[in-house]
Amino acid sequence: MGARMKWLVALTGLGLFLGVVFSRGELVWAAEEGKLRIVVFGAHPDDAEIRAGGTAALWASRGHQVQLVSVTNGDIGHYAMERPALAMRRLAEAQAASKILGVTSRVLDIHDGELEPTLANRRTITRVIREWKADIVIAHRPNDYHPDHRYVGVLVQDSAYMVTVPKFCPETPHLRNNPVFLYSEDGFERPNPFRADIVVAIDEVIDKKVEALMTMESQFVEGGANGSEPKDAADREARRQRGFAGFKARAAATADRHRKKLLELYGLEAGAKVRYAEAFEICEYGRRPSAEEIRRLFPFFPDGK
Repeated sequence: MGARMKWLVALTGLGLFLGVVFSRGELVWAAEEGKLRIVVFGAHPDDAEIRAGGTAALWASRGHQVQLVSVTNGDIGHYAMERPALAMRRLAEAQAASKILGVTSRVLDIHDGELEPTLANRRTITRVIREWKADIVIAHRPNDYHPDHRYVGVLVQDSAYMVTVPKFCPETPHLRNNPVFLYSEDGFERPNPFRADIVVAIDEVIDKKVEALMTMESQFVEGGANGSEPKDAADREARRQRGFAGFKARAAATADRHRKKLLELYGLEAGAKVRYAEAFEICEYGRRPSAEEIRRLFPFFPDGK
């Protein structure tokens, strides 16, 4: 075989290989085949961890890649600290929590309380989703009580289609397959209440989740924007213990509230035993997964792989 022919054969083989690698419009290394990529958006450094920290830890324990993104830097969330110092502290807290959960953390440089659904922010959210090459995107619903929470929901909704549009933010390669977009749970009823389409048992990681959250002492020991300084070491420890108990009680209430869905997903015997859970609603703006696909995307369900 001549040198020219060998060169053509090599190029053909490379082309076939790249056709497989880029078949989903993203770079998929052989070692990562079959692994999911999930991005969870929260308004502040603690929201993604509260709403989806247990599920994130479950995904991570099974080798999937999870990024928790705080869309604002949390720099007004303390009764005493000045904004620059608080932003640095909350960044460090988010990073410490992510290490415990086994995920990665990212905090965007947007001031707390000042998030708006602008074109610039839509581009930012679109780029974050594309850069992570997300299969699943989780965010607040757009009728949450806090303006930052609401606008995270709006911005993620507005990005749900745009992540696939090649000429929108063309400097960041678009996704060929639209991710599944999910909402995290809240208790607000108007204009429509939260619907638990997916409920995940987090019993095996509840202690890890709560430990991660309690590294965020600026919020859950010192009380955040409406808090106060602990009187002494004993008071600080008492607040920590209340925080541990409170987060476990919250996850237990979620399991009890959505027991019917747990029985459906885990079976009657296993579903009845679940003590702690997190819940998610499927957003109609992204890909609408079938029941079979949901079990692939959430591989800790009994029939998952």
